[in-house]
Amino acid sequence: MEAAPGHRPGRTLPLRVEAVRQLRRRRTMVMATVLAALPLVLVAAFALGGTPEGRENRTTLMVTATASGANFTATALFVSAAFLLVVPVALFCGDTVAAEANWSSLRYLLAAPVPRTRLLLSKLAVALGFSAAAIVLLPLVALVVGTVAYGWEPLRLPTGGSLATGEALGRLAVVVAYIFLSQLVTAALAFWLSTVTDAPLGAVGGAVGLTIVGNVLDAVTALGSWRDFLPAHWQFAWLDALQPHAEWSGMVQGVSVSVAYAVVLIALAFRGFSRKDIVS
Repeated sequence: MEAAPGHRPGRTLPLRVEAVRQLRRRRTMVMATVLAALPLVLVAAFALGGTPEGRENRTTLMVTATASGANFTATALFVSAAFLLVVPVALFCGDTVAAEANWSSLRYLLAAPVPRTRLLLSKLAVALGFSAAAIVLLPLVALVVGTVAYGWEPLRLPTGGSLATGEALGRLAVVVAYIFLSQLVTAALAFWLSTVTDAPLGAVGGAVGLTIVGNVLDAVTALGSWRDFLPAHWQFAWLDALQPHAEWSGMVQGVSVSVAYAVVLIALAFRGFSRKDIVS
């Protein structure tokens, strides 16, 4: 079938339009508020509970949380990386196509006509952008709040020693980038589920639930080296960046596992959606 005169498939559903639509949704505002509030909650908890103490005189990120703004930021990432940061990624990526189907607007978008591949690319790009913004928002707020509360001091390392503030900011940027890349598997899983169900909560909940299952399986030491194939096994590999001399091998393996799963799941999403009967 020939395209209508003047119709350019590549210009349908611009990223700007999709981004504005997602930004105006209530769940976006709620998620941003929750992430921005976490550092304030942590400061209040430390103020009420006093100076953090380690077990058996061991120094951990939690023990050094109040040493500086940089330490507080690292601690905020540590307590949120395993679950809290999973939620916005699953929400933004799992609520993409399924929400349109749930609103019965998906078939009208495709009748506009917006090519299916273009629709998925726009949805995925915006969802990943919002996911990245959520992951960056938390440490940015934590750094500001932590600096005000505990000062602009070098990053005290749990292994001993410290990093100058300039180098510490670079290491924290690496940590944030790694956390985003390690969450690509969750993003891809939620996106794939979003293309196979008309229930947004099903896609979001399924992605979060399977992520939790991965964490549980990683705790089963009897699995041995099979755990290396679990994305959850590498979720805290970024701690290797918070050493006097950063170790990169764990992060490289973690990114490789996450990206490999993400590529497969995104390919399944595009393949399945291209053949799907759209009735909602």
